[in-house]
Amino acid sequence: MGMPLIHALFLFAVPLISVAEQLSSKECENLGFTGLALCSDCNTFAEYVKNQELVSDCLKCCTEDSDDSMSKIIYSGAVLEVCMRKLVFYPEIVGFIEEEKEKFPSVKVQYVFNSPPKLIMLDDDGQHKETIRVDNWKREHILQFLREKVKPTSSEI
Repeated sequence: MGMPLIHALFLFAVPLISVAEQLSSKECENLGFTGLALCSDCNTFAEYVKNQELVSDCLKCCTEDSDDSMSKIIYSGAVLEVCMRKLVFYPEIVGFIEEEKEKFPSVKVQYVFNSPPKLIMLDDDGQHKETIRVDNWKREHILQFLREKVKPTSSEI
């Protein structure tokens, strides 16, 4: 009689734990995950970042998405915002700007005093939709993210 009760408690407790695991949007933004809104993005993130704690934080900040690849959020453009004085600390960002940026005409670089490196994702009207901190991203991760998340312009096709 005790075992079915324990199983019943376990089945009801698990969903409550996962709901409690969700972080507020402010907590997620402070962790740098505001732009990774879909859980499939966290799974992609996990392929590149082998830090289980970071992946776990990402999963606490994501929204479930369907398996339909058309449901993925795609942006019209992006702004890479960074402080020019701090660029020396971000060689991967410098490499992207100097050697890869021209492959993405819809991505602009904006120098803002004291700003940490971040991608500001834009909708069709050029309005800010998501902000993604990219402080510790490698150049190839920035490239892959932009290929997957920014619509190609006619010159990129």
